[in-house]
Amino acid sequence: MIAKILLTLGVLVYTVVIPFLEINHSHVFNPDWPAHARLHEVWQLTTNSALGLFCLWLVWIKKNITVASMISIMIMGGVLFAHIIEQSYGGSILSGNTSKTILGLELAAFAALVVVIMIILANLLNGRIENKGGTDD
Repeated sequence: MIAKILLTLGVLVYTVVIPFLEINHSHVFNPDWPAHARLHEVWQLTTNSALGLFCLWLVWIKKNITVASMISIMIMGGVLFAHIIEQSYGGSILSGNTSKTILGLELAAFAALVVVIMIILANLLNGRIENKGGTDD
């Protein structure tokens, strides 16, 4: 059950929290962004939320933590990758000029890293339970 809860919390970050934070004038409705960039933002939010719902179905209905973990790490790992290479394309993980850091990482990067760690931990816990012949229900 702990593995399912950890994975669910991680999935909720990119399924609910990030869209909540980005459907506003700083992102989706930002008049300074080209229309094409806003389209890509809505596409990314919609795709990630749909994949998150699929992951929740995998975890709670199909009881497949492994595939849900892989999808979730691809999504949140993508955030970390984009942050790592942001200098190469002129991007920034910051939305505006405000910088908040935790342990030397920008808040958004730190949150993505925490989610990835939670998902890895959920998968490891699930593997231990399966190896003992138990179930994570």
